[in-house]
Amino acid sequence: MFKFSFKNRIAFNYILSTALLIAFVFIVIYQVICFSVNEHINEEIYEELEKHLDDVEIDSNETYLIQVDQWKAREHNTFNVNPVFVQFYDNNKKLIDKSPNLKSSNLILSSDSNNNKYIESTLNGIPIRQIQTAIINKDKIVGYVVVAMSLNDLEIILILKKILLISYPLILIVLFLIARFFAGRSIKPVTNIIKTSSLITKDNLNSRIDLPHNKDELFVLSKTINDLLDRIEDAVEREKQFTSDASHELRTPLAVIKGTLEVLVRKPREKQEYEEKISFCINEVDRLNNLVDELLLLARFENQKQNNKIENVYLNAIILDSLSRYSEKIKVNKLSISSHLNQEYYIQSDYYLISIIVGNLVSNAVKYANENGKVEINLEKVDNRTILTISNTGHVIHEKDVDKIFNSFYRAENSNNPNIKGTGLGLSIVKRLCDLLSITIEISSIEDKGTSLILSIP
Repeated sequence: MFKFSFKNRIAFNYILSTALLIAFVFIVIYQVICFSVNEHINEEIYEELEKHLDDVEIDSNETYLIQVDQWKAREHNTFNVNPVFVQFYDNNKKLIDKSPNLKSSNLILSSDSNNNKYIESTLNGIPIRQIQTAIINKDKIVGYVVVAMSLNDLEIILILKKILLISYPLILIVLFLIARFFAGRSIKPVTNIIKTSSLITKDNLNSRIDLPHNKDELFVLSKTINDLLDRIEDAVEREKQFTSDASHELRTPLAVIKGTLEVLVRKPREKQEYEEKISFCINEVDRLNNLVDELLLLARFENQKQNNKIENVYLNAIILDSLSRYSEKIKVNKLSISSHLNQEYYIQSDYYLISIIVGNLVSNAVKYANENGKVEINLEKVDNRTILTISNTGHVIHEKDVDKIFNSFYRAENSNNPNIKGTGLGLSIVKRLCDLLSITIEISSIEDKGTSLILSIP
């Protein structure tokens, strides 16, 4: 099997269909001309036959006489490109007379079964077509007349056949070259795609394919690839940023622990000072562990497919468990908790993932609420979805930060309070898990009113 290029395959398929069409047209032309020429010869032979039958007269002895003078006069005054040969026979099939152009040659008189039929034979090696008919008087055959004509006109058919056979492959070759040329121009955008794609590496993702002027399939393909490259570039940039931020976040507690321990070993210290520094290091290690856990959790669900364990989840219990987990923080900040759980709410989802989502949102609401502030949790049914709203009075997220709040390690400017510890991964994890569970999440942050996170759970 030959391996054609895409351009040659297009040209070959075009030529294949064109070859069939041209072959059909040539065959039709050849058959029509063959039919026309043969009909023309037959008509001429028949006309000559009728003329010579008119030259025959029947005498009283019931034999026929040929009006030789009229015949020869007509033959003498008629110019025929294609000569006509005539012979007359009696009822015993004996030759009576013939046209002078036959000279010493004779036409063949066949059996009566061939009367009024066109027969092809040869005369001195020249192909001829003849017809014979009986001369009838009072239902009796009194003689025969044979008229023949050479088939020189059929030579045009042979010439035509040769012309068609020779021109057919030449036409196909020329059409193939033309089709190949235009196919090459048509797929030029594909060449540009290949050229541009070869330039794209992990360190060079900013190259884009030039869009064709015609908005055809190649335009759609080029635009789709450009959009794909945009998404890949964005993903790579986010990965680089994530790696950079993760490295920074991991180095910070390690540097703090290292610095604290170096201070401790420089000289002997009091027991209380050792305990304070060691406790500080333990807190940093706990923070580091928490950061690593969140990174592992985020990486795990970044690669997870939609194979969650769907079960009956009691949403009220998850909310109450989350509130009890942060009861100490609520008590210290003197927060007012308002939960509107008027009925029991059950959803079909993954219990573990829902627990992480609700836990992170409750944690953020408590963490960023003002002292003596309020945290409000509301559950309600809207159509076939359960709406969970968690609100607090505290730090407001600026409009410019709303679109970035779900990015890894991103923390809004007004939330970068040194007294509020955080890694900036909580909402990234929440957003990823919501996508896995087909949960819609929205943020509403209004000055003097606070911030609300709304989950729409199917």
